[in-house]
This record gives sequence, structure tokens and C-alpha cells, in this order.
Amino acid sequence: MTLPSDSVPVIPAIPLGIDEKTVFRAIFTAYPDALLLVDNKGTIALANPMAAGLLGYTMGELIGMSVDTLVPDTNRPRHAAYREAYGHAPVPRPMGTHMELTAKRKDGCEVMVEIALSPLQIHALPFVVAAIRGIGAYPRVKEAIQRARYSEHLAQFGHLAVDMRNTQILLDQAPVIAAAALQVETAMVLLLEPNRAEFRVASGAGLVRGEEVGAYISSNPSTSPGFLLRQGQPVIITDYRTERRFTVPKAYLDAGLVSAMAVPLLDRGRVIGTLAVRSRDPKRFGDEELRFLGSLASLLSTSLQRAQTEEALIHAQRLESVGKLTGGIAHDFNNLLTVIQGNLQVLEELGTIAKDRTAAQMVNAAARASRRAAELTSKLLAFARRQVLQPTAVDVDTLLLSMAEMLRRTLDQRIRIEVVTPPCCPAIQVDPGQLESALLNIAINARDAMPEGGTLSFSAEVHDTLPTWARQQLDEPDAHGECFVAIRVTDTGTGMSNEVKERAFEPFFTTKDMGRGTGLGLSTVYGFVKQSKGVVTIDSEPGAGTAVTLYLPSTWKSGASVDPDVREFCQQAVPRGLRVLLVEDDPEVSKITQAFLGLLDCKVTTAVNCERALSALGSSAPFDLLLTDIALGPGMRGTELAAHVQHRFPGIAILLMSGFSSELLDSARDTPSAWELLLKPFNRAELAQAIESIWIRRKTGG
Repeated sequence: MTLPSDSVPVIPAIPLGIDEKTVFRAIFTAYPDALLLVDNKGTIALANPMAAGLLGYTMGELIGMSVDTLVPDTNRPRHAAYREAYGHAPVPRPMGTHMELTAKRKDGCEVMVEIALSPLQIHALPFVVAAIRGIGAYPRVKEAIQRARYSEHLAQFGHLAVDMRNTQILLDQAPVIAAAALQVETAMVLLLEPNRAEFRVASGAGLVRGEEVGAYISSNPSTSPGFLLRQGQPVIITDYRTERRFTVPKAYLDAGLVSAMAVPLLDRGRVIGTLAVRSRDPKRFGDEELRFLGSLASLLSTSLQRAQTEEALIHAQRLESVGKLTGGIAHDFNNLLTVIQGNLQVLEELGTIAKDRTAAQMVNAAARASRRAAELTSKLLAFARRQVLQPTAVDVDTLLLSMAEMLRRTLDQRIRIEVVTPPCCPAIQVDPGQLESALLNIAINARDAMPEGGTLSFSAEVHDTLPTWARQQLDEPDAHGECFVAIRVTDTGTGMSNEVKERAFEPFFTTKDMGRGTGLGLSTVYGFVKQSKGVVTIDSEPGAGTAVTLYLPSTWKSGASVDPDVREFCQQAVPRGLRVLLVEDDPEVSKITQAFLGLLDCKVTTAVNCERALSALGSSAPFDLLLTDIALGPGMRGTELAAHVQHRFPGIAILLMSGFSSELLDSARDTPSAWELLLKPFNRAELAQAIESIWIRRKTGG
């Protein structure tokens, strides 16, 4: 029989002999979902065992309780309004179709639920049956909750990484977040030491014996982190008790740890550490856990790279600031030294001074002090990469053997000196004098690091191309086609800590006692190598010695011609009666330069600026040589004057001088090769040599 659509279905009769109330109570008790019978005031009148189990109460505790107690605090006001509205129009319906529902358990935690409401008012009963189903145990829901938890923890660490510049705080938080998200007992961060022979425990949560923060673990493949280093990819251990790929520490088994997972921390593709978690449950980790830990490790690696890059940038900016300061004061300082040295040289040659022993000693002492001041300025210019280099082809083998022979005669006899160079080592294109000075500075530092003696080694290696990490330190990292020679100076001394190593190239930084060093030795090396288009590195550990490596190009990318190895010596003196137009705006410098030129039998006309120099030239060419400073105050610069004079009077030789300015370097690159450059402070012999050099080139057609 078919019933009309609006008819009430007929409920089959209860079999005879069975009490109806007993049947319905049994159904209520045995129902697989949690059931609550709630009156119109929101008070729980009846609860089944599933409700007690889901919500963490006994059935007796639930009866008489307000249903609002089971609603999380944040949703309680909204729930009260919803319940009141439902009481005015009760119909069977699911609850919260447009939002996620959670119930608050007795222990305070929350559980995700589905709720269906069935009013009994149609049967004249003032109750509503709430059928509650916990959905947290559903596999798909469980996975979704798990992914949401992982995402939340990743977001938490991401926010911390964006806001935090202290890398140690990030290192400390990473294992804490990993342990909380994965709900495991142990998590830790290991960082690979520069020697790549061991890992250092940087941070951890729930660490076992022997793995305290600051402890070291070998990177040998027989260890868990060493195995990961060799693999270079994530490693999952399902059960330590059956693990055979590496040796499992007894402390792991004693702590009840069974399974583990570790992912590498990468910096430009190189493993720099590992993030590892461990659990007391076997086969605890799968693909979802691996994806989470890999993402967390990636965030941590990126943060460490950013911090390292920012630190390097700040360091570079600090060095650049010192370089700019050096450039700003060097010009004026060298002008002063030119006056001081020049006048002292004139005094030395006076007969009255030569006859007075005390006066001669005083003049000599002042001259030595002024030369030391000039050397100090020169070192600062080297660090700032503002010195004028004269690169030529340098034979590495010959240079190192010569350097070693000189050091054997001057260093402590307890220091053994070795030289190892490859056969047919190509020449390098550098300033030989500056290279010798750089190697000498390194050797002196090595001597001081070996007070009881040791071994000082010089070696060379040919590199067809630089490693990526070294090329990135070049001023032109994208340069190709250059062969480099690595000159390495190694000692067996006391070595350096990481803190000292990081500051080794800073000017004025020294670990020597007061008065034993200026702190400019390695900074000079740094400036020379960088200006020579190379890279310098330091490898050192406390107690394990130090190796300083200079990567220098064997050819110039610019294709600059190679000067002869040995310049032809010429006894050609400054021509007598040479007519010189001297342009110098500093009256004291002008005066001493006139004195030098006078002693060289030159006829000198002076001008304080370019305008007066052009007036002195007139329409003819009454001079043989234009000697001009580059920086001449307002108006035309010395280089502009020289170009104008060279155009009008090609027969006039050009000699530029400067205490220091960026124009001097520009001149070294951009001016005609026939022009000569003279760096202040200079003495009479150096001035004469510069003039002679011009006449040598004219005579030989160079």
C-alpha cells in the first residue's frame, strides 16, 4: 500500500512481552553517536555513554549541566542567541552548516564535531535531541587537521623569521616548533663546522645525553648526521633497533627513541646542517611529516642565509666607509707630507746641518717619522683600493722562491720555510711590489702566531675557473675566461677563533699587544687583492694554524698588454735647462717642488690654477713639461688642463701628481700612456725618476 505523501508513517508495533520504554532507552544508550536530551532552558536532561566519552564527563556530570558549558568560550554568546532563535521555530536540521563546529571537553581542549538537532515538541515533549558526532578521527579530516596544524606552525615560524634578526633565537625556536607540530619527544638543529669534520648542536628540545647544546658530533658517515651529509637528502629511520646504515648511539635506545627523520639545511646547494626529529613510536614519520620538516628547514636555511648576507653587507659598508674616509683625508695629508719630507731633504743637504751632529740626528729622525707616516697612508689607500697599481707579468715560482730566501735570513731560525709550486705555473698579472708586500704582511703574522717556531709554507695552484663561492666574491662575479693562480700561505701557529677570523680584514683590528702592530697588515692584503680583481680567503681554527689564500688572475679580462718583466735601465738624466710649467694650488707644496726642480737644473714657471697656466702658455709653446696637480680647487682640473695642453701643444710632456683622489685612479685607466703619474708625497729622486721615465719613453718610442 502506498501512503499519501503527507501521511505519518506507521511505526511497527513493539513485539509482545517487550517494554517500549526499555527499547527506546536501549536505543538511546547503544546509539553510536553522542546523544544529549536538552530542555527548552538549555539544561541537559539525559546523555548517553558516547556523549560522556566524547566530552570527557561522566553521564551523571552531564545531566543537569547547561549545554552552553560544552560550547567554546569564544562561541558561547553566539550559541545562546542561536539556541533562543531555534526554540521559537524548532525543526529537524543539522547545526552550523556554514561553519566549523567544535565542542569543549571537560579537560578544556576542543574537538571538531557535527551536530544534528531533532525537536520533540511535536510529541508534546519540551526537549530537543542533539546528535553529536566527533569527526576528528575521520582519516580525511584527521589529515586535514594535521595539515592545518603544520601550516599554522610554519606560519608561526615564518612570521618570526621575518621579524627577527637574531639567528640564535630562530635556531632555538625551530626545534621547539618542530616538536610541537609533529608531537614528538626530541628535535634538534645541527650546524656543520667550517672544517666539515663535525657538527655542532646549535639548539634542541628534549635532547638526550651526549647531545647537549654546544656539543660536537662527528660528520663521519658512520654517524646519523654524517650519513645525511653523505646522502645530501632527507633520511627517515623507521626503527633504530633494526637500523644498519649507521651506528645508533646507545643513548637513543636508552631514551626509548625508536623512529627518526632528518632533513638537510642547504646554502646554495651545499649542506650546512640538519634539522632532525625523533619519536618513541615506530614508523612514526611519513610523507606529510617529511614535507612539513622540509619546509621548516627551508625557512630556517633562508633565514640563516639572509642573516649572513646582511652581516656581509654591513661589513662591506663599514669597510667602504673607511675607504671613503681614507680617500677624503689622504690628498691633504700627503700634501702636508710632501712639504715636510721635502723641507727635511733640503735641510739634510745643508752644510751647516751636516756639521752639527745633533741637528743631523734630529733631521734624520723627523725624516724617518715622515716616511712611516707616508707608509701608513699608503696602507690605508691599499685597503681602500685607491692605490695606483702597475701590474706586470709576475713569475710565481721565482717570486715565492725569492720571498722564501729573504725570509729564511730574517725570520726566527726555528721557523722552517717550504715552497711548493706546480710545473709550468702561468704568470699572474699583478703589481709585483704590492704582491711582495702582501705576502710579507702574511708571513709576519704567521711568524707572530708561531712564537716557539713551526712551518711556514708557500704554495701555488692553478684554477681554470674559480669555485662558485669564490667567484661570488669577485667585483665582477660574471667574468669568464680568466685563469686564476691560488697562492696559499700556511702556518702551524695558534690559529684564529671565528670571531677573530671574521674581523681579520678590518683596518686597525689587531690581536697583538699595544705597540706591536697597526692592524693594517691583512687589510692591506685585502685591498690589494680586491683591486687586482682577485679574492682572498682565510681558513683557520684555534690551535690548528692558518691558511691565507690569494686567488689572482693570470690574465686581465680587459686585454691590457703585459709590460716587460724587467724594465730596461737607463742612465738618462733629467735634461738640463728643462722648461717646466708647475701648476699647484698649495703654496707650500709648490715651493718645495720648485726647490726640487731647481736642484735638477730645471727652469720653472708656476701657476696656482688652470686659468693662469693657460695664460702662461700663450700662443706659443715655451715649455717642455707640464707638471700639474689633479685636484686644483674650483675651475678646471689638472686632467682637463693636460688634455687641453696636449691638444694645442703635442710636444709638451705631461706629468700628473696627486696626494690622492679618485681622479688619480681614473687617470691611470683613461689617460694616454705617454702621461706619467706621480703620487704624493714624493722626494727629489722620485720626481727625477718620473721625469726621466717620460724622456725614456720618448727616446725609445714607448
